[in-house]
Amino acid sequence: MARASTRPTSRDVAQAAGVSQAAVSLVLGDKWRGRVSQATAERVRQAAHDLGYRPNLAARNLRLGHTRTVLLVVPALTTEFFAGVYTGAARVAAEHGFGVVLYPSPEGIGPARNPFASARAALDGVIASSMAADALTALRGDQLPLVMLDSDPTGSLGAATVNLDIADGARQIARHLIDLGHRHFLHLAADVPSWTFEIRAKELAARIGAVPGTTLRTARAPITIDDARAATQAALSGPGPRPTALVCDDDKLAAGAYKGLRRLGLRVPDDISVTGVDDLGLATAIDPELTTVRLDAELFGERGMHALLAVLEGRTPEGGDIPVHLVVRGSTAPPGAP
Repeated sequence: MARASTRPTSRDVAQAAGVSQAAVSLVLGDKWRGRVSQATAERVRQAAHDLGYRPNLAARNLRLGHTRTVLLVVPALTTEFFAGVYTGAARVAAEHGFGVVLYPSPEGIGPARNPFASARAALDGVIASSMAADALTALRGDQLPLVMLDSDPTGSLGAATVNLDIADGARQIARHLIDLGHRHFLHLAADVPSWTFEIRAKELAARIGAVPGTTLRTARAPITIDDARAATQAALSGPGPRPTALVCDDDKLAAGAYKGLRRLGLRVPDDISVTGVDDLGLATAIDPELTTVRLDAELFGERGMHALLAVLEGRTPEGGDIPVHLVVRGSTAPPGAP
C-alpha cells in the first residue's frame, strides 16, 4: 500500500541540503549572514524549493511570541486618502511577511473601545495618524512599538514619526496665490485638533503676513461638504471686503466651498480663487478643476511601514519629510480675472 504523501518538514530540507535543522531555520528565517556561508544558504533555499517546503509561520510566530500583525489607526475612511495610506503600508508589510489590520477611528476611540481581546497580545506594532491618536489609549497602542503619521516630531508619542512636508505645501499655495496678485485671503480651516492642520495654518499666516498689504481671515468647519458650504456662506455674508482667494485645508472642504460660493452667486475663479489639499479624485470631478497640493498617500503608508519595521529591528528609520507638490488647475486665477 502506497504511503500517503506528507508535507515536507525542515528535517527533510536539512537532510536534502546536508546541513542541520538549525541551519535551515537560520537561512529560511533570513538570519544566516555571518553564521553560515552563502553557498550553504543557497543550498538550503534550493532544497526547500525542490521539496516544496513552506515554513509553518503560525507555529513559528507563536513560539517567538509574535503575530507579525500591525495595526493602522486612521480617522474615519471618509476619503480615499487613508485608503491609499493603507495600500502603501500593506504592500510593504506583505513584502516582509506582515499583515496590516485597519482600524478607522471616527471619533477618537472609534466605534468599539477595543477591537481585540488584548492589543498587546495580538499586535507587534502600531502605525497611527495624529488625527486618530486618542484611539491609542483605548487600544493600549501607546504601549506597543509605535510610529506616528502627521505628528509633531518634537512631541510625538511614537518611537518614530513620518510626515509629509505639509508646511511646504502651505508655502507653495501662498506663493502661487500671491504671485497671481491676491492680497485678501480666507482660510477655510479643518475643525480638527491635529498638528497637521495647525502647521498649515501657522505656515500660511507667516507667508501671507510677510507680504505688505495682505489680510487673512479664518473660518473653521468639520471636514464635510455640508459644513464647509455653511461655513463659507457665513464667512462671506458678513460685512467687510470680500477675500479674493479661499484657501481650504482639504479637497472636501473645497468642494463644499464651491457649493457655498454658488449659493452666494460667486464664480470660481472669476470672483474668487479656491485651493485645496490632498488631490483626491473629486479635485478633478468638480468644475472648474481644483488647484490643490498633491499628497502621495501610498508613499506615506510605505514610509510609515518601513519606519515601523526599522523600530522593530532596532534600526534608525529613514529621516526627512515626504515632498508634496502643488497641482495648478482652473480654480485659481488673478483677482478680477474675466
